[in-house]
Amino acid sequence: MDKLKSMQVFADVVQRGSLAKSAAHFSITSTMVGKHIKALESYLGIKLLNRTTRKQSLTEAGEVYFRECQRILAEISEAENSLQAITNSPRGLIRINSPVTYGNLVLAPIVAKFLQQYPDINIELTLDNQRIDPLDEHVDLIVRIGELENSTLIAKPIDHYPMLFCASPQYLTRHGTPQSINSLIDHDCLGFSYGDIQPSLALGINTPAFSRQHSRLSSNSGQALKEAAMQGAGIIYQPAILVKTAIYEGTLVEVLQHERPAPRPVQLLYKGRQQPLKTRTFIDFLVSSLK
Repeated sequence: MDKLKSMQVFADVVQRGSLAKSAAHFSITSTMVGKHIKALESYLGIKLLNRTTRKQSLTEAGEVYFRECQRILAEISEAENSLQAITNSPRGLIRINSPVTYGNLVLAPIVAKFLQQYPDINIELTLDNQRIDPLDEHVDLIVRIGELENSTLIAKPIDHYPMLFCASPQYLTRHGTPQSINSLIDHDCLGFSYGDIQPSLALGINTPAFSRQHSRLSSNSGQALKEAAMQGAGIIYQPAILVKTAIYEGTLVEVLQHERPAPRPVQLLYKGRQQPLKTRTFIDFLVSSLK
């Protein structure tokens, strides 16, 4: 069995805390993951992991070997990056996770230009408004909008994300124009659903008007809410990049301009400062494109 592969599998199992999660990551069976670890233990003549049906833990020798595996694998990665730097030809797959609207309207055009410039790089762009665990979901880069929770990931500010309150002219004629954020509770508001995250926290505004309990319509699609708002269904609070054309065309009207919240920060998250050349190249390209 390939020792380097077994070291990679072992280190991944320790980091994820699960044979099953590592099996999914490497597209192999849990049994094969176990065989990789047993092969290392047999070669070294020492037990690396204490495993029960419920949990696993490193032995004292396993802790030492895990640290050395991390060092060796990092050095191998750095050596490969150095060779790529010499040839000036980054290559490989980059996996990126982003919120849907930002991914569709901002990232996708940038990714298309990047792929034209770097033909040896492939990108897997996953759009999802749920907050993912970067260890459970194998991704290289994560785009997050809004304030971050405590995280061990590196966070690089890349953009700002202004949000606007909007409604159709028909709605405002029928129901009047809200004069403050607090008065939104008396209007028909269309709420964006963020899974288990409270909309007021996710949106950064102090009102329950867009929560499921108060919304006439809630959806995990900003596009769907925009379409409903243009038909007079209610007030939305959505990204400027999504509604600016409708405002320009007059099918939506911005309200509460005097209480427009500050733009929300957009940050790029990744697992460590030492990134492969392919990833560093994309990060630099993205930052430059967003200036």
